[in-house]
Amino acid sequence: QVHIVESGGGLVQPGGSLRLSCAASGTIFTINIMGWYRQAPGKQRELVARSISGRSTNYAESAKGRFTISRDNANNTLYLHMTNLNAEDTAVYYCKADHLGREYWGRGTQVTVSS
Repeated sequence: QVHIVESGGGLVQPGGSLRLSCAASGTIFTINIMGWYRQAPGKQRELVARSISGRSTNYAESAKGRFTISRDNANNTLYLHMTNLNAEDTAVYYCKADHLGREYWGRGTQVTVSS
C-alpha cells in the first residue's frame, strides 16, 4: 500500500509562484511514474506534468515553460514548481504514483490564484 499526500497549495496572486510537494509513503520498492493532475470546477481532470524515472518528463501544453516537475527518488517525493500563475491554474492538484502496477492518488491540494 502506498499513501500519497500532497501539500503546498494555497492562495497566490497572479504572476506568483508556488511549489507543490507530493510525498509517497508506505511499503515502496520503486515508483517509476509519478504525475501531477489537476481538476478545476466544471472541468475534467487533466494531466499537468508527469515524471518517468530515468526516461522523460511530460507536460501539458498549458504547463510548458511555466511548471517544472522534479523528483527526489530516494524519498519518494514529487515536486511541482509553478511560476507565472494565472487564474486558469486554479484547481485542485492531485498527485498520482504508479507502484507495482497500481495507481495511487492523493486527496489533492487546492491552488487558488487570485488577487
